[in-house]
Amino acid sequence: MTTFDSRYASSPTEVKGMDTDQLRQNFLIDNLFTADQFSWTLSFFDRYLTGGVMPVAGPVTLEAPDQLKAAYFLERRELGMINVGGAGQVVADGVTYELDYKEALYIGQGTQSVQFSSVDANAPAKFYLNSTPAHTSYPSRKVSRADANKLELGTLETANHRTINQMLINKVLPTCQLQMGMTELKPGSVWNTMPAHTHDRRMEVYFYFEVPEGQAVCHFMGQPQETRHIWIQNEQAVISPNWSIHSGAGTSNYTFIWGMAGENLDYGDMDFCPITDLR
Repeated sequence: MTTFDSRYASSPTEVKGMDTDQLRQNFLIDNLFTADQFSWTLSFFDRYLTGGVMPVAGPVTLEAPDQLKAAYFLERRELGMINVGGAGQVVADGVTYELDYKEALYIGQGTQSVQFSSVDANAPAKFYLNSTPAHTSYPSRKVSRADANKLELGTLETANHRTINQMLINKVLPTCQLQMGMTELKPGSVWNTMPAHTHDRRMEVYFYFEVPEGQAVCHFMGQPQETRHIWIQNEQAVISPNWSIHSGAGTSNYTFIWGMAGENLDYGDMDFCPITDLR
């Protein structure tokens, strides 16, 4: 079974006038993990697909939703994923990949059969999925945290000491346009992506997890001089347009997965906004 939701692109002028419910309807993605079901949200920013699947009763097979008008899901797309649950398996055109907690997998365009399963139904895998249009086929590959390109940024004094695990990016493996990674905040740190920035040549989606029970993250978005916020619970995601900042502060430390798409694969291409200029 598959659920599919479409989100139209919104301009800064539209967002400026949105109330809380409208912001959440346009940018918040929830209910990503339902047993034995794919959940997809299509953003018309770069036709980015955000999804999740949690196999419980048995293996589940990736199928192309009608909205893609494709013979199979990856006919004209590439797919990235990070497992945020129990141990799992992915079988792509007959090749089996074992994915433990916080391990990533890239599957190239043209792969016709993709099947997901959990090793233990009592501790099911949770595959967080991102997909973008692709122009050519690159080899599928698993990437563990040990394989990732790591950056240590921030300090405890500024409450943003964090480890950035660059996993599915061009420093690690070739992709058409999809980039994914995972940022882990240290205990005592709550701010991510600060100072905030925008990047005109790509959009982004943040998925927040490891948010302790009873805690939450306040995600900031909008133009630097016209910011808005959305409160995020554990295992929810938020769409960030290319013109919008994307930064968050939690009531505890947490982890988030970032995924990006667009014409630019340069991770450092950012237009930073000084903290004191934010409004």
